[in-house]
Amino acid sequence: MTRILLPLLTLSLIATAGAQQAKELRLGVFPNVTHAAGLVGVQRGLIQKNLPDGVKLIVREFANGSQINEAFAAGAIDAAYVGPGPAMNAFMRGVPIQVIAGAANAGAVLVARGDSGVRSVKALGGKKVAVPTRGSTQDISLRHLLHENGLKATDENGTVTIVPIDPANMPAAFASKQVDAALVQEPWGAVMETQGAKLIANEKAIWADGNYTTTVLTVNTKYAAANADTVRGLLKGHLAAIDYIKGSNAGAQKAVAEQIYAFTGKRPNTNELFKALARTKVTWEINLTTLGEYAQLNREAGFARDVPDLGKFVDLSVIRSLAK
Repeated sequence: MTRILLPLLTLSLIATAGAQQAKELRLGVFPNVTHAAGLVGVQRGLIQKNLPDGVKLIVREFANGSQINEAFAAGAIDAAYVGPGPAMNAFMRGVPIQVIAGAANAGAVLVARGDSGVRSVKALGGKKVAVPTRGSTQDISLRHLLHENGLKATDENGTVTIVPIDPANMPAAFASKQVDAALVQEPWGAVMETQGAKLIANEKAIWADGNYTTTVLTVNTKYAAANADTVRGLLKGHLAAIDYIKGSNAGAQKAVAEQIYAFTGKRPNTNELFKALARTKVTWEINLTTLGEYAQLNREAGFARDVPDLGKFVDLSVIRSLAK
């Protein structure tokens, strides 16, 4: 523990010793229920409320982890809610990024078009399956599911074609029969079910009985070093949003729907959001055991040559101190 805390203490001292504090926090969020803490924190003003005086929250919507990684690498954002897969890959490529909190477990499902004939994972052979982007958490989870069922993607010399499609656009892709199935974050799985899609694997069947992290809160380490108070405020707002979601399902549904609509112009209905939130565990905690297993899956899928040092990639010390 000392090895992790000392650098943070040093960074805090540097920040308070006269470093120029940024006047804004640029935060990336996806229009997905797995990002409910971010959506609620933004829509209800909980994150802005907890930032230091004079620091403005700038919210930027992204559709997938590849876009987040590009933004981090370009210095265009300071923090983001993102899947652990893209975050790991950015970290291992040298992007100055670190996980400072969990945000959600599970919350992703495998659905198939009602007329596709697909009623099981094994039936995906020769089919087209959508995921948010190549190397996303859902892409890696799908490949693991395929392998468990004796199948492989076409880029692994198999028969399943994996197609990257932004989650909010997947319902339209189903309607136009561009793909046969999708492994996607909520609420888009629930939205497609409303439109006639069949649930093939629920959130618990995807992996580890649902006890796996699908969204984390990350920060640019250089920004964090110079803006320790702002990052602490972000984490306070993150916790406030999680508490709000746990305390008011109806309020959470409304806030999530409003923010998704603000981002996409599409508003999931009450039934879809109820189902989506029931399939998602909103939490700041991270199961480091399953995260380590996920890192192995990431390498197995061919998106990384190695696994990250979780002691450097993840630092939950501040969120733990705030959550006491």
